[in-house]
Amino acid sequence: MNYLERIMIEKNISQTELHRRSGVSQSHISGLIRGEKQATIPVAQKIASALDVTVGELLGEPIRKNSPLVLN
Repeated sequence: MNYLERIMIEKNISQTELHRRSGVSQSHISGLIRGEKQATIPVAQKIASALDVTVGELLGEPIRKNSPLVLN
């Protein structure tokens, strides 16, 4: 399980919901979760914003409650 999938599970967000919130295609999100694709910085920023986490947290930094920095 990668960090994206772990965060989605913790926040109870489906791939469809993440697609809706982020604007990133569902097939791209699926590829990221399976490790078949890598996110560009703009895509990582969109996903982080949609999940209300930092890009660093998507990359494995500990998730901090009420994190003051969320990239949009």
